[in-house]
Amino acid sequence: MSSEQSSIINPYSITRRQALKAANAGFGYLALASLLRETAPRQAVASQQATPERPLAPKPPQFPVKAKRIIFLFMEGAMSQVDTLDYKPQLQANDGKVGPGGGTLTGSKFKFSQHGETGTWVSELYPNLARHVDKLCFLRGLHTDTPAHPQAVIQLHTGAAQAQLTRPSMGAWLMYGLGTENQDLPGYITINPPPNFGGAVNYGSAFLPAHYQGTKINDSGYLPNIKAETSTSLQRRQIDLIQSMNRDFSGNPSAPDQLEGVIQSYELAFKMQGKVPELLDISSEPQHVLDAYGVKPGPQGAFARQCLMARRLSEAGVRFVEICQPGWDHHNNLHKGLIKNCSETDQPTAALLADLEQRGMLEDTLVLFGSEFGRLPTAQGQDGRDHNITGYPMWLAGAGVKRGFSYGATDEYGRLAVEGRMHTTDLHATLLALMGLDHESLTYEYAGRDFRLTDVKGNVVREIFA
Repeated sequence: MSSEQSSIINPYSITRRQALKAANAGFGYLALASLLRETAPRQAVASQQATPERPLAPKPPQFPVKAKRIIFLFMEGAMSQVDTLDYKPQLQANDGKVGPGGGTLTGSKFKFSQHGETGTWVSELYPNLARHVDKLCFLRGLHTDTPAHPQAVIQLHTGAAQAQLTRPSMGAWLMYGLGTENQDLPGYITINPPPNFGGAVNYGSAFLPAHYQGTKINDSGYLPNIKAETSTSLQRRQIDLIQSMNRDFSGNPSAPDQLEGVIQSYELAFKMQGKVPELLDISSEPQHVLDAYGVKPGPQGAFARQCLMARRLSEAGVRFVEICQPGWDHHNNLHKGLIKNCSETDQPTAALLADLEQRGMLEDTLVLFGSEFGRLPTAQGQDGRDHNITGYPMWLAGAGVKRGFSYGATDEYGRLAVEGRMHTTDLHATLLALMGLDHESLTYEYAGRDFRLTDVKGNVVREIFA
């Protein structure tokens, strides 16, 4: 086989002349015939059983659960918990004194008050979210391994902070274990993925087949190379030809491992052309919905647009949606920075919870909110806080978790997790269990060993289960 024949063919860039040349070069007359036939576009038929031809077909969970999908609201850069969601009266009382671990204790400059029947303390920075505290399940004793953002972000997303071998993201593991409900859409979508730490590693599939990786879009709904350049029927015939060539090539010993993923991605891209633009066009939403989320033009409305897109994608059957708000790395300008970030995330987050509940989706959707780690209760410079990996919160809401519940706690200053300690691997094990997957048996053999999201650790925290 020549070098020209031994490469993967892209159906979105091939011309009719190129197709004819490829067929004449020896790719096969049957493939050429499929291009020339005047046939109607094929209709996608959802399968209930995963096969090599349909690897993303939905699979049943390993045990019965309520959750069918996850929406992850990621606050990149480490939100200061002692200024937002982890009230510490002792920190306020000892403001200006030397803390147990050294440094000057610095109380929050923002007011906290109790909300809901649970009397949960929430900062004035989150007035809208505060109205939903009785829906939330707080994990207050989290800890992780490294205070460096890139490694911590990657560990949160893949389970491994400094592994020499890149690991699959948790969304990819969910796709591998459960497939996806809508065969015309990606099962894993990341909107405005973490821009600063780790890049595509955070939504990649690593050594899992490529069709399990996340699809990247932005908050305006832009997805590159999705617009058709030809008629649907002609494009369908072009793809049939190229897929036939690629499948012929897949039987060659020199074919790359990623080829099957490429074949599946072409098919999915073809289907997405008809579904995705409409789905991501939030202008079709009623004005009262846009107002509830706080949708507005420009960067200040980015997170609101992401939240509304996440609801629409989840409603359409996407298994895992992640959205991101960067800019929480407040080593300085803490107070103005918190006001800005919290004002941009408060209303949309609260609206998402209300919208999911009103539509009956909170019963089978799991919402996760949090950062890669927290921040210290001591001062850094004139107006900042340094990283804290030894104790910080996240919260869950929706399918399978207790409402108005707190698990674990940090010490009186919000520095160390002292009760209900949960490592990142425990969080992953628990999330998988809430989705009906046993983290110890969800494995993939690669390079002579079985890998899993939690590696050789991880405990499921069943105390939070409803």
